[in-house]
Amino acid sequence: MLLEQTTSHTVKELPPLKSTDSADAKVTWTLVLLVLLLIATMLLSMGIGAVPIGVSEIGSLILHSLGWTSATEVTEAKAMVFWVIRLPRVVLAVLVGAGLGIAGAALQGLFRNPVADAGLIGVTSGASLFAILIMMLNAQYWSMINEYGGAYVLSLGAFVGAALTTFLVYQLSKLAGDGSAAMILLIGIAINALVGSITGLMTYLANEQQLRSMTFWSLGSLGGANWTSVIAIAPFVLASTVGLPMLGKSLNLLVLGESQAKALGVNIIGLRRMVIVLATLGVGASVAVAGSIGFVGLVVPHIIRNIIGPDHRNLLIGSALGGALVLAIADTISRTIVAPAELPIGIVTALLGSPFFMYILWKQKTKRI
Repeated sequence: MLLEQTTSHTVKELPPLKSTDSADAKVTWTLVLLVLLLIATMLLSMGIGAVPIGVSEIGSLILHSLGWTSATEVTEAKAMVFWVIRLPRVVLAVLVGAGLGIAGAALQGLFRNPVADAGLIGVTSGASLFAILIMMLNAQYWSMINEYGGAYVLSLGAFVGAALTTFLVYQLSKLAGDGSAAMILLIGIAINALVGSITGLMTYLANEQQLRSMTFWSLGSLGGANWTSVIAIAPFVLASTVGLPMLGKSLNLLVLGESQAKALGVNIIGLRRMVIVLATLGVGASVAVAGSIGFVGLVVPHIIRNIIGPDHRNLLIGSALGGALVLAIADTISRTIVAPAELPIGIVTALLGSPFFMYILWKQKTKRI
């Protein structure tokens, strides 16, 4: 109902963003190219590793599982590696990347700030705090939860932490002011500082084994990917990737300013709440299973915006595809570049993202001169 109110109240808005046929064609071809690159990257990632699997073998395995072929010449070992290790990891990378990419684009549009991301509203810091809290308390204090939750206690705790921190930021922004985007950012910065200090204190008190687990989790990894983790986050990421593009028209009008958008029929409070909730769903679930992965939600929307323009109806979809593509590439690099060891994926995204982000800022500055 709230989603309908947010989008359906824009009855007397300005005409949609004008675009030429060539611009529309550019957007379409860009999205098609992103899909094709994503498929190619997934095939490459599923084939590379200690046990190489060819594209024809991947096709044979998939066709056989669908019942379209009666037999396959792929060895049982390769089939096991493909179904149990490679495929769930690639699918998880796509889901996490899509959730981070589309959330970053939506939050940048909501706050009208090109450097906004989920970290500004407490999603990442809250998830990290609760994950470290569970690591510190250990299973002996969580015997009942550990008995029923098993290996998923950490993921559940991280997701709850992300949701609670974001909810706290939003409620405090309404108590301290009018709940505007600027107030949410200010409260978010304060809460992030508070949560960061608590996390630092807990890190200081941790023993060597706990500190090692905390460090590895905070750098991000898809090493523990399996079908259970894929199924666990899929509903949250799909809700985010389906729901946020429906708010694209309202986010376009918000570019004019909150007062102008409100005069044109946009439900500002409802829009703000829906964007934050949907972004938290995607990012919180992603951080819960993969740890803290930076720069995807920050850099990918910039790249897509420079290619297809600022129309959020296209930008959000493109950011989801771009985020999935970037994280699939980063994960392939992280597990192969130092094989048989594995490099945390957060290091790879930072090495790839930070120079590119600095280049974008430099380019924008030169345009203004």
